[in-house]
Amino acid sequence: MSKTIPVSPSLKSLLPFGVFLGLFLGTGVVLTLQGTEFAFYQLPASIAIIPAIIFAMVLGKEPVEQQISQFIKGAGHQNIITMCVIYLLAGAFGAVAKATGSVDASVQLGLMILPDYLILPGLFLIAAFLSTAMGTSMGTIAAIAPIAAGFIDTAGLNASLVAGSIISGAMFGDNLSIISDTTIASTRSQGARMKDKFAVNFKFALPAAILALLIFAFMGESANYQTANEINSWGLLPYVVILIMALTGINVFIVLITGIILAAALSMFGTDYTIATWVKDINSGFSNMQDIMILALFIGGLSELIRHQGGLAALTLALKQLAHKVSPNNTKRAAGLGIASLAFISNFFTANNTVSIIISGETAKELAQDGSITAAESASLLDIFACINQGLIPYGAQALLLGATLGMSPVNIIMFSFYPMILLFAASIAFWRLTK
Repeated sequence: MSKTIPVSPSLKSLLPFGVFLGLFLGTGVVLTLQGTEFAFYQLPASIAIIPAIIFAMVLGKEPVEQQISQFIKGAGHQNIITMCVIYLLAGAFGAVAKATGSVDASVQLGLMILPDYLILPGLFLIAAFLSTAMGTSMGTIAAIAPIAAGFIDTAGLNASLVAGSIISGAMFGDNLSIISDTTIASTRSQGARMKDKFAVNFKFALPAAILALLIFAFMGESANYQTANEINSWGLLPYVVILIMALTGINVFIVLITGIILAAALSMFGTDYTIATWVKDINSGFSNMQDIMILALFIGGLSELIRHQGGLAALTLALKQLAHKVSPNNTKRAAGLGIASLAFISNFFTANNTVSIIISGETAKELAQDGSITAAESASLLDIFACINQGLIPYGAQALLLGATLGMSPVNIIMFSFYPMILLFAASIAFWRLTK
């Protein structure tokens, strides 16, 4: 039986992620400058990450068989598999809802209710409300994205702005909800009470949300659309049921499965929609999510390799030293900078805000104790800065799911992800002033 070779912290172990980002983003930028259409689709992220995985194994000192085991362990992490199942169910629900008319009915209702100049802030509010109630940005995006696709087609809206408003609202709730995985992970790791963490978080999140709303209202063009004379009210039922289930805190898996079944069942009465067609639509929805599922698995595996090689440990040590250099005479501010930077950069390398919080938890707690930061403040910093980064990376689960559903590059989505951008500055300035 092979033994694990002890490794010391090494920033060199982070290079494989640099290879991945260089290939994925670099290729897209170069092809865009050359005038290539759909430039960021020419090299799928699920392919660009393969050389990075190989490079990580070359850097590793352990036997290849052991590194493969580590990779598989990371790919099979509970959070990664959970994301993959949500991908599948979201794809199936989107395909079935589209085929059975639920999307069209929801779009028509939305067009009737929302003024033509408030569709973007309206989508932000809906996503924020739903994600706060559900505790998951992924479940929120899975439920709203098919409706948003209908808005884009029917009302002629800017697809990037629509996607930006949805991911912004979804990340608001993911960060703030008391039943979110990120909230649970951050409060447990820091020993904080959820209501205390919520109180600290809310002070940062509310001003950022208001400013994001104003920006979306200002940037939203008057939609050019016509509503139908009649709306198939039965087609709305799957979404109504989903919203009610979400508000009652039911698991997102059950919510999506119910939506898939209900949308098909309602359409089978009085139409020629059959079980065979339903099965084909579900399979089509699964197929649409193939690339992002592969990428999620590969990122999970690569993150585990980097962790075993000391990359994340080196990152943690470097950030602690940098924080104390930036603010040597203010231990509380230095500790806060260290916690925020640790969560932000860890998420950059793991592409999963819950995983990054779990990885950073123990170090963050040590920093908080050294700097006399309360458990609620520490938990809030962890959650906020992990979620900020998650809403701004094009290879994150949220941007990938939106991109797959709306048929657009995730890079275009994050360019209009205004809420995480604003929250980054709001939280940084607020904490800096609190620690004067």
